[in-house]
This record gives sequence, C-alpha cells and structure tokens, in this order.
Amino acid sequence: MAGIVFDKTRVMAAVDAIAEQTMNMDMMWDWPCGVAYYGMCEVSRVTGNDKYIEMVKARVDEYIELGLPIWTVNTCSMGHCLLSLYEKYGDEKYKQIVLSKLDYLCNKAERFGDSVLQHTVSAKNDFPEQCWADTLMMGAYFMLRAGVMFGDAKLVDDALNQYYWHFEYLQDKKTGLWYHGYNNINKDHMSGFYWGRANSWAAYTMAQVGRVLPECYLYPKYMDIAGSLTEHLAALKHLQTENGLWRTILDDEESYEEVSASCAIAAAMVTKGNPLHLKYINKSVEGILANVSPEGRVLNVSGGTAVMKDRDGYRNIPRRWTQGWGQGLALAFFAKVLEAGSRAVDGAL
Repeated sequence: MAGIVFDKTRVMAAVDAIAEQTMNMDMMWDWPCGVAYYGMCEVSRVTGNDKYIEMVKARVDEYIELGLPIWTVNTCSMGHCLLSLYEKYGDEKYKQIVLSKLDYLCNKAERFGDSVLQHTVSAKNDFPEQCWADTLMMGAYFMLRAGVMFGDAKLVDDALNQYYWHFEYLQDKKTGLWYHGYNNINKDHMSGFYWGRANSWAAYTMAQVGRVLPECYLYPKYMDIAGSLTEHLAALKHLQTENGLWRTILDDEESYEEVSASCAIAAAMVTKGNPLHLKYINKSVEGILANVSPEGRVLNVSGGTAVMKDRDGYRNIPRRWTQGWGQGLALAFFAKVLEAGSRAVDGAL
C-alpha cells in the first residue's frame, strides 16, 4: 500500500531480534507456539529469507520426535506453520499432521447450533457451547488455508461457516465491535466486554479471507465477512490511542495499552488496503516498534485471558512476560508492512 511510512532497516532489525528471541522461548505445542511460528513463517514468506522458516522447521521436527499432544481448537493453531512447512519442503509428515488436525476439527471437535466450533483449550469440556473469537485464528483460518491448499471445497465452506456464525454471535451490531465470547446455553455474552485481543483475532483473520480465497467474491458468505470487517475497522480506528495502540478493553480509557491486539488490528488495516486507514497504520508502526526491546521481546502483551467475570479481571491480566502470541503477531504485522511496501493493495474487497 503506497503511503505507509517506515524505515525498512529498522523494521528488519526488529524482525531479526524478535525471531531470535522467539526461538529462545521454551514453548510447547499449543496456541502460543502456533501464533509465534505463524508469524515466523509470514516474515519468511514476505522477505524470502529461509532462515526464519528453517528455525521453525528444526523446532517442529524436534516436537514431532518428542510426541504430539491431543488435539483441541487451541493446539490446532500449530497447523499454520505445518501448512507453511509442507508448502516449502513437501514433506508428507507435515501434511499427515495437518490432516489429523482437520479430522479433529471437522469430525470430532465439540460443536453447537449451526455446526459452530466450541472453543476448547484442553481435553475437558471447559466451556460448553461457548463461542470465542480466538477460534477464528486457531481453527477457522487454518481450515480455510488448508481447504484452499488442498482444493477441498467442503472444508472451505466449513471455514466460511465458522466466520459467519462467529460474527453473528460476537459482533455488536450497534458499535461494530466484538465481544470476547458468547454462551449459547445462556444466550448471552457473559461479562460482555470488548476485549482488545478478541477484536484483533477477528479483524486479522477476516482480513486474510480475501487474500487467501481465490475468487472470494463468488462466495456469498465472504461478502458478509467483508461487510463485517468494514464495519469493524471503521469502529476500531476511533479507539486507537495517541501512542498508535489499542487498549485491552477497547472502550475503557483506564485499561492499559496492549501490544498483541494492536499488532493484529493494525495488520488487518494494512491487509484491507483502505487508504483512509493510512494515518492509523503509520501511528501503529511507531507505537509497535517502541514496544520491541533491543533483545527482541515484544513488550506490554497481556497474558492468556479467559472470558473474565468483570472489568477488573481484564484490567489486571499481567503484561510483564514475553508471550508467544505477542512475538508472532508483531512478526505478522511487520510482515504485512513489508509486503505492502512492495506491492499495490486493492481495498475493494
């Protein structure tokens, strides 16, 4: 996208530092690792530098040797890097694990209503008939990528169905913002807050659909996704802080600025390609760079967050530790910035 202002040397220095720090983290095969390695694969794809994906390959191969966990929606997030590894190296072992994850999501995972994936984090039925925005990143977007890669029309349709029902359940039609979760048993949004990272999962993954899905305009559900995203970004831009970031509760000025959500929201704006968002993107570039330490730690990233019971529950989630999802979403954001700097982006769809 013409008009994004950034220093490529500075951005690449941040990418290198974040990548090194990410690979020094002892993450297990779960969603922190899944999001982190997704970001690593994105910067490898955009820059053409294989060192990033080679680091991921070495670690994933080590995980496979050690043994894999049971599948949940969250552990399926590692499917993103497996798709990238299979595309790059053609090794069937990566494809077979991907197919195992898809079999779980399509045939074994808990669902409710119109075949909506229930968000799962363990072997227990932790959140019965609950729909969380997180599922779009960990499950639906992975399913969409796999469906396109393998030419599986049924899988693509299932993925689009997940997007459709997630915005039906979670997007507030009055504000355009997303609630964190929906409880289908009680028919409510539980505590009902506009949590920043939930909104970022939604915005980021919805923005990717038009880039991943060939002839996306031929899918009626995609047109709904595009409409949902347009209203969402129009609402989010007004909640950006002076520092170019977004808060952990978006509309609560007493909530802290949270960097992982800021990365994914800004990345969604870059992907969408609306020139009216340029000034918000440019503020985000500086705001996010200011939150990368010299050793590559992405700072001010909130810890793992369930649907909390009250406002203080969200406000008090700690942000002092280095988190895989913060590392990965920062890499994904910088990848989008670098990619937009080298090609024209059509914001029509």
